[in-house]
Formats: sequence, structure tokens, C-alpha cells
Amino acid sequence: MLRHHLCSLLLALSLLPSASADELSRTIGLVKPSVVGIGSFQKTRSPALSFIGSGFVIEDGLTIVTAAHVVNELLRADLGDTMGVLVRDGDSAQFRAATITMIDKEHDLARLRVRGTPLPALKLGNSAAVQEGKSLAFMGFPLGMVLGLRQVTHRCTVSAITPVAAPSTSSSKLDVKVLNQLQKSSYVVFQLDGTAYPGNSGSPLFDPDTGEVIGVVNMVFVKGVKETAISAPSGIAYAIPASFLAPATEQ
Repeated sequence: MLRHHLCSLLLALSLLPSASADELSRTIGLVKPSVVGIGSFQKTRSPALSFIGSGFVIEDGLTIVTAAHVVNELLRADLGDTMGVLVRDGDSAQFRAATITMIDKEHDLARLRVRGTPLPALKLGNSAAVQEGKSLAFMGFPLGMVLGLRQVTHRCTVSAITPVAAPSTSSSKLDVKVLNQLQKSSYVVFQLDGTAYPGNSGSPLFDPDTGEVIGVVNMVFVKGVKETAISAPSGIAYAIPASFLAPATEQ
């Protein structure tokens, strides 16, 4: 009889929502207003708003962080577009023009500056204390504005803390990008087992309990063409530790 009651109690406890799940739900509500889209605006274009990647607000509410390759893609386009951030406003997106204040190509990070009313800002956490196996989450716009610029949250685990460019076992696997990286000072990045998409570039990687930013999603492992990452995602993504965002030295 005692064994029966114990089994019933364990079953009931297993059906209860976990404290961590409840905490993540609360944290999502706090992080969401700080996550923005990165794109451009051109009045004569249809649609006028163009989405490239994700970003998030820090410091005084007017500083936006994203991935450098997101900004570079906008600069390469340069067809008279106005660069800026897309802020969710109900089911639509409000565009706010922005200027580039820093591009760190080595660490694939960029800062933008917007004017007007400050947005809710996220705090930077201690990325140096993160260990393999740590449960985290990231939030961004994997499908851009297809769903009306709605933030999407993914759980993930830090599956490895690895050098940004590991030496290749074969010279045939080396390309210009890898060779350039190997010539620079080595640093480590977070390898994540969460499912990310190209639109997640620049998304904040955050602690599900506190909402503090631990890193910035900078690359999605893609096999084949970019479109393959949407139809058949690899489930592997990388993030730059947030320690490279502080101190904030504008360049």
C-alpha cells in the first residue's frame, strides 16, 4: 500500500510544471521587449521594410547589438536604403533609423545607435563563468517578418566551448576565411545544440533564470545552400561570449 501511494505521489509530481519552465516563461516576458529586428527601409520598395537579422538593446536603451555580418549585408546592399531596427508594435513593426557606432569583424559583433525614446535594455551576464552543459535560451526572428515580426525563443545547451576556428586535418579543407582566422589571436565560442536559423544571427543568448545576456548568436551551421537551413536545420549554432561586448569601446 505504501509503495502504491509513493508511486502515485511521484506520478503527480512528474505532471507538475517544473520551476525552471515557469522561470523561463517569466524571463521570456522580460526579454521580449528588448529583442529587435535589424533591417532597412526604402519608401519606394515593396515591401518598404526589409529584414536581415536580429538584435537586442543594452545599456541606456538606445544601443543595439547585433552580428557584424548582418550589418555588412546591409552595407553591401546599399541601394539608398535607410538602416535601422524593427521594433514590434502589436502585429506590425515600427522602423527606427540607426547609425553604426562599432563593427568588430574579428568577433562578428556590431553596435547601432537609435534616437528617440529608450527601449527596455538587457543586462550582460558573466560569460566567463559558463560551463559546458549549461542550459540557456536565445530569442530572435528565425523567419523574419513572415509571421509579423514575432520573437521566437529556443532552449539550448552549451554542448561545447570551442575555438572559433580549429586547425584543419587536411589542407584541402582550408579556405581563405579559415586561414585568416587562424592568423588572428584565438578565442572560444559557445557551440549550442539549439535549432537556430539564419534570421537568428544577432539574437541574444540568455540565462533562462535571470535574463542576463551570455552571448550573441553569430552563426548557424548550414549544410549546402542557405535555404537548406530552413527546411532541414542542423540543430547546431554558435554564439560569441558577451564578454566581447564589454567594455564598450566605440570604433
